[in-house]
Amino acid sequence: MQKRDDKAADFLARMAAGSAQRAAAGMQGCPPLILEARVRTLPAPPPLRLSPQGFDVIAEVKRRSPAAGILAGPALRITAQARSYARGGAAALSVLTEPEAFDGSLSYLAQVAGTVAIPAMRKDFLVSPYQVLEARAAGASGVLLIAAMLSDARLQEMLRYAHRLGLFALVEIFDAADLERSVSAIHAAGPALVEGRCVSLLGVNCRDLRSLKVDFGRFAALAPRLPADIPCVAESGVESASQAARVAGLGYGLALVGTALMRAADPAAAVAGLLAAGRASACEARLR
Repeated sequence: MQKRDDKAADFLARMAAGSAQRAAAGMQGCPPLILEARVRTLPAPPPLRLSPQGFDVIAEVKRRSPAAGILAGPALRITAQARSYARGGAAALSVLTEPEAFDGSLSYLAQVAGTVAIPAMRKDFLVSPYQVLEARAAGASGVLLIAAMLSDARLQEMLRYAHRLGLFALVEIFDAADLERSVSAIHAAGPALVEGRCVSLLGVNCRDLRSLKVDFGRFAALAPRLPADIPCVAESGVESASQAARVAGLGYGLALVGTALMRAADPAAAVAGLLAAGRASACEARLR
């Protein structure tokens, strides 16, 4: 793990410790060789394909956020939320599986992956290749990997393992140091786009881990450093059509949106509105 300020490091360390415990329990209950054998019997997951219009939305399913609190009670039907996102045109779904801070579960990932035809991504604080295997077994098409929590060697190992299992990987960064090492890891793992499929993405998270508040300016600050050959995702902070247009104009090809969509009265319409604004801005940027 990279060195960070105490509060941010404490949060990541707490998430990493809980994640490691869950991974150990999983391996004890179902050893990797058994889970790999099970995975080999599964059909290939839906690939992630990006729109030629230059902007896509990854819509997130989560019951709770440390920053926003409870977003959905027991009455929420995870599958209904997922179908709404798909109707709105989401390219993929992000599903929280972290149970402590987000009230997530691998069962939610399995429900979503079994309900919609678009890719589902496991979003969690993954620290072990076994957890990538768990995601594939639950029907996921992709996983989130947080660069700040992983050494260079472990990040590359998990990237390559995800690709070997047929999954895409979204590598999340917070700053320029994360960006440099993550781009190197992605390039070492191979091309980000293969025969029309997106297998690697780079995500900029603009949430300040100390205060859990959003620093929207981080998107603009890191935009000049974004690699041209890796699709880039704006994570956190995009809550409106105007903000979707802003990040698309900066060169981000996708936005990962959770809280705003979970709170939307019409999630499908909300996704469609973000897409329309982002694609219009991306088109204008190409014409400039």
